[in-house]
Amino acid sequence: MSAAAEASEVRPEHAPQLHPRRWAALGVIAISQLMVVLDATIVNIALPSARLDLGITVADQQWVITAYTLAFGGLLLLGGRIADYWGRKRTFMVGAVGFAVASAIGGLATTGPLLFGARALQGAFGALLAPASLALLTVLFTEARERAKAFAVYGAIAGGGSAVGLLLGGVLTEYASWRWCLLVNIPIALLALFLAIPLVPESRSDGDTSYDVPGAIVVTLGLTSLVYGFTQAAKPDKGWDSGTTWAFLGAGLLLLVIFVLIERSSRNPLLPLRIVLDRNRGGAYLTSMLVGAGLFGAFLFLTLFLQNVLGYTPLEAGFASLPTTVGVLISATVASNLLPRIGPKILMLIGPVLAAAGMISLRFIDLDTSFWAHLMPAQLLLGLGLGFTFVPLSSLALVGVPDHDAGAASAALNATQQVGGSLGTALLNTIATSAITAYIASHLTAGQPPSPRVQLEAQVDGYADAFTWAAGLILLAGIITAVFIKVGKEDLPTGEAAVHVG
Repeated sequence: MSAAAEASEVRPEHAPQLHPRRWAALGVIAISQLMVVLDATIVNIALPSARLDLGITVADQQWVITAYTLAFGGLLLLGGRIADYWGRKRTFMVGAVGFAVASAIGGLATTGPLLFGARALQGAFGALLAPASLALLTVLFTEARERAKAFAVYGAIAGGGSAVGLLLGGVLTEYASWRWCLLVNIPIALLALFLAIPLVPESRSDGDTSYDVPGAIVVTLGLTSLVYGFTQAAKPDKGWDSGTTWAFLGAGLLLLVIFVLIERSSRNPLLPLRIVLDRNRGGAYLTSMLVGAGLFGAFLFLTLFLQNVLGYTPLEAGFASLPTTVGVLISATVASNLLPRIGPKILMLIGPVLAAAGMISLRFIDLDTSFWAHLMPAQLLLGLGLGFTFVPLSSLALVGVPDHDAGAASAALNATQQVGGSLGTALLNTIATSAITAYIASHLTAGQPPSPRVQLEAQVDGYADAFTWAAGLILLAGIITAVFIKVGKEDLPTGEAAVHVG
């Protein structure tokens, strides 16, 4: 950086300034964040087409989803540190370029392993893009009401982006090809890149700039082992009685314990434990993980129900997911106005209750469930709850975080949602599969295979169990909020914290 540029930066000893291009920069950040979030679900509807086209087995098809979420969630902490020290704008731009390249590789993939690798590469570059984006929001918007509005945009995208991904995946799969579910990222990433050059200011932290690479490797391997263990539990030939299942689960937990020990002894840890041990931020991260677990599972099983049981086309299934997005947009707008007035806790108690009510309603699906009378209001409730949860959650997770730790704190928030989604999807899939198998076994006639109707009823029973457990996870998030969150409206950022923005 030039001397002139350095002189123009806001130093910690100076009073903070409001950057004149902050709202334009928010638009650029919103574009990139939407791309990262929707990519976790955009391939859900396209997955059957991709599996047939590339000869991917049913057992391996889940890696199209989990390769992305695992790389994303596992490397977010390292990405946050890189953004802090290397420069948030620079990290943002590298992430956008890498995401476009990885999307091109995936869209042109000719084999299953190449597609899996491309999805993991997408997740890795997304792990640079996402924390850089949220950290930029933190240092750009320092006035309480402006920050609430900015986080409303971010929260709406975080909550509704997954549903948008399902809709876009349905449109692209039906009218183009499953490959465009990946290739569509190229123009979006390039647009964000070119707009970021003139509109987004550079910012970075001072201090030690070394990276905790051993911590990044251990935590990523630990999370991968946990998800793989849950995946093994879902297989008929493995299950919960398998030594392989428990070996991977045990190894995952052991690696996560080793990660904590590394962080305690590291001179410059990947995730400073002081960030997590704050009761409010720790509560926010636990809430984010639990809501992510229920949310990702809900979208997966709702998509399967719409197509496998009700017979919706990919496009119809995509449009059928829109009520969740509508609910998120409504509640995120309301929450952004209420947050400076009443603080985060009340909103974060209302949110999980509404979202869980929507999940419980989905528990009562059947073979001829009505979209307008049942699925639409249930999804609307779910969306309203997610908006009320994500907006204060995004702000709360960064309250009181010094500029030096902004990237790591924002990465932890993103990571908990992605890790929760990975673990939750694997766990809920195991629950649904077990319920389906048990239902078929209890309705078999001696010597006769199950009828098509029994097979459909079994799927409904399995999905209903998954929705029930998802509701329980989200309600547990509400309990965590009630116990741990003590921040009031007077504790929210007021603009007095020092920032370092170019």
